[in-house]
Amino acid sequence: MATIADLTPYVGGRPYTQGEAASVVEPATGQLIGRVPDVGAEGAAAAVQAAKEAAPKWAATLPKDRAAALLAIADAMEARIDEFAELEARDVGKPLAAARGEIASAADKYRFFAGAARTLTTAASAEYKPGITSIVRREPLGVVAAIAPWNYPMGLTSWKIGPALAGGNTVVLKPALDTSLTALLLAEIANDILPPGVLNVVTGSGPGVGAALATHPDVAMVSLTGGTDTGRRLMALAAPTVKKMHLELGGKAPVLVYDDADLDAFAAVVRGAVFRNSGQDCTAATRVYTSPKLRDEVVDILTTAAKDINVGNGFVDESVEMGPVVSERHRKNVVGFVERALASGARAAAGGGTPDLPGSYVDPTVIVGAEQSSEIVQEEIFGPVVTVLTHNGHEDAVAKANDIAYGLAASVWTRDIDRALDAAQRIQAGTVWINDHGPTAAEMPFGGYKQSGVGRDLSVHAVEDHMQLKHVAVTLRSPR
Repeated sequence: MATIADLTPYVGGRPYTQGEAASVVEPATGQLIGRVPDVGAEGAAAAVQAAKEAAPKWAATLPKDRAAALLAIADAMEARIDEFAELEARDVGKPLAAARGEIASAADKYRFFAGAARTLTTAASAEYKPGITSIVRREPLGVVAAIAPWNYPMGLTSWKIGPALAGGNTVVLKPALDTSLTALLLAEIANDILPPGVLNVVTGSGPGVGAALATHPDVAMVSLTGGTDTGRRLMALAAPTVKKMHLELGGKAPVLVYDDADLDAFAAVVRGAVFRNSGQDCTAATRVYTSPKLRDEVVDILTTAAKDINVGNGFVDESVEMGPVVSERHRKNVVGFVERALASGARAAAGGGTPDLPGSYVDPTVIVGAEQSSEIVQEEIFGPVVTVLTHNGHEDAVAKANDIAYGLAASVWTRDIDRALDAAQRIQAGTVWINDHGPTAAEMPFGGYKQSGVGRDLSVHAVEDHMQLKHVAVTLRSPR
């Protein structure tokens, strides 16, 4: 069992301990549980250099051998799932059972990308001009700077590392400084599986380490899962070197409830869709648009769910369903959204404050009476807060769903398949669920429209996004 004090960044196959110590605070208790180094720009540069040196050999590694390495990582993670889950639960504030599930899901993603490494296709080689045979190659980009979020540290890290390594790239991973522990354990495990420099893990701040990676001339691609504001900053930083950007950014998922919706099914799903992971999910159901006929029932379903959720420290109490948000800083941000909405005339049908617990907790909250144009409807909160509004029929529901800067996910609740498919076609979002909200699959692409991002995670398309195409034209000199 690794202790927090033993965990360090890895650069070029070796522990890297330089940099000032940054505190690791357990959000469920507010207590200091460890420290990790902030490696700064110097550490970022060292990691890029190590990845650059390892890139040619890893790019030349056969797909079957890259796949074998990814499978070995998955096996190693599962063999130490208890350690990963404990670190994740304490670092992020998740219930322990949820953390275990996320580690298992991450291992599954490595297995998927292992298979994808061996099944990539391109256009058929053929003659498209007289006497010239055209061949299309998929080739690695080189060094990928992968910047992972704090809400699902290990789960979403697999979405970044898996396709990059499957495509023959080397990686510099920067986990969120607040939640670095499982990434450091992964670095230790991967060090025994991958050649030195293929996967480097560095910890530090966004303005320090993240900016250094985005501006480094030897980084070919920046892959970020994070907030839209962070994505904008990284795009600006990367622009002078014209890097490829792969961005999975913010979301504000609408939920369209029609008169013929199955409210029993809705009630069974919406509890998790809104409050899972303390609402810290870019696909969380945050805007519920219900028909006027069902408004009271929908509000009652959400209010009952919010009031019934057991909030607390899920690391020590298995009955807990929802833990804290990730930090005291983030708690203040979430509460600020709610307070401003209430001051503007909205009402909290449930929650609206913070429970009397140590740590960074927020009450599960249901807001009614907000305007479509209000901040709490338009902006991503990333906490256990949902707003309920009404729509005046299909056209109005779709228009309100699209009346926002984000376009990551949405759900439609109706028994009318024609209406459901029409809504799914017209809603501007990368994922639309019909009579459900939340499931993803490794085989299916995940990403956003509009300001929710660029590129797709998961599926074979994620591997393709981490590669580049080359046209090789062979002129044949036939004897006459």
